[in-house]
Amino acid sequence: MNQQLKFGIGIGTAILAGLAVVHGRSIGESIFTNLRIAPAQAQAQTLKIVFPTRSDTTDLQTKARAVTAFLSKELQQPVEAVFGDETAAVEALRANRANVAFLSSRSALKAKELANANLYLAEVRANYSGGHTYKSIFVVPKNSPLKSGQGEATLTQLKGKRISFTSPTSGSGFIFPVAELVQQKLIPNRDRLNGFFGQVTYGGSYDKALQAVLRNQADVAAVSEYTLGAPYITAAEASKLRVLYSISGVPAHGIVIKDNVSASDRNKLIAAMMKLNQPANNQLFRALYNSTTLVKVNNSHLNPTKVALEQAGMKP
Repeated sequence: MNQQLKFGIGIGTAILAGLAVVHGRSIGESIFTNLRIAPAQAQAQTLKIVFPTRSDTTDLQTKARAVTAFLSKELQQPVEAVFGDETAAVEALRANRANVAFLSSRSALKAKELANANLYLAEVRANYSGGHTYKSIFVVPKNSPLKSGQGEATLTQLKGKRISFTSPTSGSGFIFPVAELVQQKLIPNRDRLNGFFGQVTYGGSYDKALQAVLRNQADVAAVSEYTLGAPYITAAEASKLRVLYSISGVPAHGIVIKDNVSASDRNKLIAAMMKLNQPANNQLFRALYNSTTLVKVNNSHLNPTKVALEQAGMKP
């Protein structure tokens, strides 16, 4: 046998020995160990973000996918947009069909309770009086005999009046106004609204609640401060209304992340999302929900909503 053949057999024998399972290691692991070749990394897991529908957003799917494409590039992993209402968003988190979601403060409380998801970022708007908090307001016709102000005396004027709330699930359009009525000792809880107001209706959206007042179908509406203008009502319509009473400190919508996302991956995601504040990327974020920037927060951001729910006799 010539020397070249002997040499080849020797190498072949060494490689075969390396293929053997040693102390429980797999064949594949032994190959990479013996030949000193690093194994290819497993394909990165897809990060799924829920973008709930909101009444003031159009073409959400296109806008959300532009944001996920940006995040995918920043994170170097697939990022997928998921769509549905906020109830579906919380359920997707609970069932591990999503890792992240944009949520209102009440839904964020529910996500923490049911899905081990915590709040890390909040949205800021130019028309939020508190930056990442805003006001819930009672709105009346400009020529209403009711006098604007703060405190029990102002709200007492609403006894026997017709009110249009936004919806039974709205923070600024129901939960905070009801909690304020309870705090001022005008009602004991949400179940006694009909004993105070002459008529209780729900518009189903901010603009419809305001339209009820503009069309004399209600004497007062409960909405958010930023709804007194486009895209909810026109400037001409807004000029026919005024704020009767305001409640500060309503927490803005935010972004929750499940605890099963590792701390390292969570920090990378937050850093990538904060890059949406930069001028070169900001329009991607503004297009989503008409918010301007994101700020870092924690679960204490949700405390006012938690207190308001308790005062109103409601659960998250």
